[in-house]
Parts: sequence; structure tokens; C-alpha cells
Amino acid sequence: MDLVRDATVRIHRPGPGYVQDGPGGEFLGSGFFIAPNWILTCAHVAMRGEGGMVSVWFKGDSYSTDLSEVPGKVVAAMPGSRPPGATGWPAPDLALIKLQRPAEHACVYVTERSEAMLRSREIHCVGWVPSQGGGLLKRSGVCVVKGTYGASDDAEQVVRLDGDWLEPGMSGGPVVDLVRGEVVGVIKSRLDNHQGGTAVGTERLRTLKVPSGPVGTEADDAYQSVFHAHDRYHADRHNSSAGTERTWADVQSELPLPPGGILGPKQRVDLLGRLAELPPPASTRSLLVLLDTLPGVHSREHRPAPRGWRDGLAALYDTRARERVAQFDLVLRYCMAVLTADRPAGVLSAANAEALWDWVQRVATAELPRDLRRGLDREWANVHRILEQNRRQTRPPLGGPAVPAERDCVVLEVERQGWNPGQYDWRVAVARHDGQMSRIRDGQGGPLGSVPDQLAAALTEAFRECDEPDSPAVLQVVVAAALFGLEVDRWELPSDGRPLGVVRPVILRSSEHGPTDERLRRWDAPPNAGTQAEVIDCENELRVPVPQTAQLRGLAPETVPVLCRYGNRPDPGVTAGLGRVLDAGFGVALLQRRPAEGETVCKEFHRRVAEGVSELGVRDRLPRWVHALRHGVHTAHTETFWSDGVALYYDDPHQPLPRPDFLEAP
Repeated sequence: MDLVRDATVRIHRPGPGYVQDGPGGEFLGSGFFIAPNWILTCAHVAMRGEGGMVSVWFKGDSYSTDLSEVPGKVVAAMPGSRPPGATGWPAPDLALIKLQRPAEHACVYVTERSEAMLRSREIHCVGWVPSQGGGLLKRSGVCVVKGTYGASDDAEQVVRLDGDWLEPGMSGGPVVDLVRGEVVGVIKSRLDNHQGGTAVGTERLRTLKVPSGPVGTEADDAYQSVFHAHDRYHADRHNSSAGTERTWADVQSELPLPPGGILGPKQRVDLLGRLAELPPPASTRSLLVLLDTLPGVHSREHRPAPRGWRDGLAALYDTRARERVAQFDLVLRYCMAVLTADRPAGVLSAANAEALWDWVQRVATAELPRDLRRGLDREWANVHRILEQNRRQTRPPLGGPAVPAERDCVVLEVERQGWNPGQYDWRVAVARHDGQMSRIRDGQGGPLGSVPDQLAAALTEAFRECDEPDSPAVLQVVVAAALFGLEVDRWELPSDGRPLGVVRPVILRSSEHGPTDERLRRWDAPPNAGTQAEVIDCENELRVPVPQTAQLRGLAPETVPVLCRYGNRPDPGVTAGLGRVLDAGFGVALLQRRPAEGETVCKEFHRRVAEGVSELGVRDRLPRWVHALRHGVHTAHTETFWSDGVALYYDDPHQPLPRPDFLEAP
């Protein structure tokens, strides 16, 4: 219940005059985090906001009682409005809210089983309610499942509850089956002057509108986006070495009847995380056809129909196979069928396919006889051959156009005043593509926490000289390595009002590391193997020292070092580690400047940065790629939230830097 309460949120109408603890009309109802940056609630709660916008208040730190507030946008509601004359909101009465900026928070575990709430006897309800003292409090209660209004194939099926009072404000809160340790539904309504009410099963999310076009990636379908993110979240926390708190898989392992059939909670959450790394099924029909090939599986008995890989796995839980070997064989056959499912050529990542095969191979070795393992090996040989064929095909690199060498760019140089701690000199110049440097303005005596008016005017003038229609010039920020935490990309110019990193590519260059033979050799090495990210300061979610310079020199020329634990206030040890990267001759590196605590789970960051850098194919696309990510975060594209805080060191030794002729102390 602690895990559930930490993820339960309250939803308010946005706008001025909001009182955090006030019980008045601004409080709309409850909800809960179903996946990172995604909230599930009732449509009748979410749609009472203004223009599809709400304010979400939640517990961001498990060790604190303070609440955080983030704006949210309703991206899906079923249905989207109440019919004229209707007294209540029709079922399924569900809505998904997406946070408009990244936030750290807990997420519940949502069942993958069909009609799981109807298989529960006693369920627990959680939500926010007005208190007698004038504030808002979390409330929980125990209800009994009594039946349904509507059959399983009825779009408006709701579950009848009895046994406890459901109070105003609890609508949208989670319904939890404590016997199996999973969220199975959403509180919909209460009965006037009577105990009990109604709830909607989470499986009703399968009826979310299906995109009209092909679903090539999870981002094409809100259902797949939410549940892929959900399953990766729980797998990452289960497999992480960071943190001391128990995860959902830990708690479920202690229950007498955990979900998952033959699979234990830890096996299941690991498998679901690996399935969530694969492209989703091409369609519900294709998933049903796949399930029909498996013995003893009656997928069409599950309503609503399975839609994602997790739903297909849950369809195996009710198989008629009773023997342990037969049940494991069925699960592993399903995994191999997922690997061989029809999908656009080249979409299946070799690394993700191999990760699923590793799981299959490990379980097969422990649970299956040799003859069954031999059949799985033959299937994998066919999959591996297809993956090799796809790998040899040339794919167009992603991330937008490369930075052209013939374009002018803007240079901002910042230097600490040696005689006046806390004060900095600066220079703005335009670097011409022919190697000439045109100074715009010098300034001195300013702190780092603000943008001086003269600096803002100088940057605006420099950008006006260099920008082209739909092609903003790059801003090169030249600083000492100790100042790489300076977030110039978050500065806003009065003339624009948006962060610089959202408007244009912003890159870091070092004022201390000039061109050397080693740097030139590494920069000019032919990119035979594309680009590959290498996290060098974090292993198994734990901070480790950056390798020594000699060891870093042994990394391949195509390597892009990644400092996952750089942070926003790097200490001398972190700065020294970055210095070793620069001393080793690297001209590119990625730094995660978002603060990372000891319990931070960063697998998603590792995963996405590795995929992104590999898909780019060439180093020159990195500045535009990071720019696109920053723009995505600013415009609330949830799939880019993992990159919040990323900075790019990109120091071309062939491009000259301004001469070091700042004013000296008198």
C-alpha cells in the first residue's frame, strides 16, 4: 500500500488563485502514475480542466512529505465528453494525462491480466479527499467486488463495489488487489448515501483508439507508449543495483498468490521489460493470429482483445497445460514467436532481440529438456540470420542534418576573473566558415546566474548575422572544463523567450585543450564503424571513477564518451574525470547534468543514449540531434524526457577559437 500511495496523485484545475490544500472547486479528483510521466484517471475528472490542461500534485521524493506540482495535458479520454442529458459520465470513463515536463516519481504496477478485478474478492481503494480541517488527505478503504454492469464484451462494463464508503475526490484513484499485488482498476463513482460504488478495470485501456496508420514504433500508439514505459520502469528498478527500497517485484515475491502463472514476479518483470524493448505488434489481429499458433491458448476468450506483448503473455496464464515443463515451453514459444513476428524490415534491434534470446536461453537451460531446447536453438538461428541481413543493410542516419562546415556560427567565451571570485568576463563573436573571427562585443564583471543585458543584446545581434530561414546557427560556448556545468542552453533572451538550446544547437568547447596531434588523429580517423556511445562513469546504476587517460586512449575512434553522473554542480573529482576525457584526445562527449542521487535508476538514459548515438551514424549529426531532443523536452514530447539535462561537448580542432586577450586586472 505504501507503493500505491506514493504513486497516487491529486488533480486540480490550473490557473491563478490556486490554494494547494484548499478543498474548493479547484480540486478535481485523484489519479495515479501508471508509467513515467503518464497518469491514469477518470475522464470525468480530467475533462473538468481548462482546455485539456490540469495541475498535477504528487509526491516526488519518497523521503519527503512535500508535494510537487507539474502541469499535465489530457492526451486521451474515453469518451471525450458527456452526452447531452446524461446524468453521469459513460464508461469506460478513463483518461491519460501526460506531464508537460520531466519529473521524478513512483509508478504503480498495473496488471496485464484480463478482467483481473473480477477475479479479486477484496480490493483496496486509494484517493484524495477533502478533510474536515479544510485540507486534502489521502484515504484508503476496503471494498468487495459484487459483480458488473455489462458483460466482458460490453464497452460500458463497470464493476460493482460494496463494503466501504467511497468519498468525493476518490474518483480516478487506483484499485488494488493485495492478494496478487497489482493495480487492477480505477475508482469511477460512489453511491449516494450508501457504501460502495463502481470501478473500471485497467484492461479497458485496450480500447483506446487505434492509430489509423501503421504502428512501427511505440510512439505511434498511446497504449503501447504507456505500457512499454511501464514495463521498462519496473524491470529497470528490479534489475538495478542502486537503491535500498523494495520494488514491486520484491513485494510480489512475498505474496502467496503472485500474478504471472508459472513465472515468478522477478522472472515476469524481467521478461516484460525485455518485451517492452521490441517494436509492438503490428495490430491486434496479428497478435491474435500469433497466439492461435500456440497450443491450448484461447486468446479470443480474453476481452477486450490483447493489444500489446504484455497482454499476449497474460493470455498464457490461463492455459490448460498443467505440467511445469509444458507451461515453460509455452512461454518460451511465445517469446520466439514475438521475435519472428511480421514487422517492417530492419525495425527489430539486434541488441534487443539478443537480450530476449538470452532470457529464453537461460530459462530453457534451467527448465526444459534437451530436445525442446534444440528446437528453440534452430528458431534462434533463423532469427539471427535475418538480423544479420538487416544489419548489413544501409539505413539512413537519424537526427536531422549534420552541422555544415561552411556555415558561420556564434561563439560565446566565458572566463572567471582571477582577481574577483564569482565574477566572469565574456566575449561574443561570429566565427566565419573561412576561419576568420568577427568580434561582436566584450563584457566583464557579471555573475553566472543571470544573462547581462549587454550579453543578451550581443548574442541577438550575432544570431541575426548568422541565422538562415529554418536553419538557426550553432552557438559554441567556450569555457574551462570546470564550467561545463554552465547551462547556457537554458538561458532565455528577451527577444525570444525560449531557452537557447530549444531555439538552436548549443555545444560546449574547451578553452584549455587546444589542437594536438592526438586530438587531430582521433577527429580525422575514418568513421568505419559509425558512432557508439560508451558510458564511462556509471556501472550497474552506481557511480564509478572515469578511467585513467591511458585507458581512455584505448577506446575506438568512433566512441562517444558519456558521463552519466556529471550532475549540475560537478565536484573536483567529476571535473578531473572530464579532464581525463579531454586529455585523451576526444573531441565529442555527452554529459548528463541532471542531478543524480545515489539511488537514481539511470538504465533508461543509458539505453536511449546508446540507441540514439548508434542510429546517428556520423559524429556531425550530434549537435542537431541534441537540439531536437531539447526541443522535444520543451514541447512535452514524453519520449524525449530521458534526455532532460544532456549537454554536448563538441570541439572540432579544425575550427579556431577566439584569441585569449581578455582584459587583465589593473
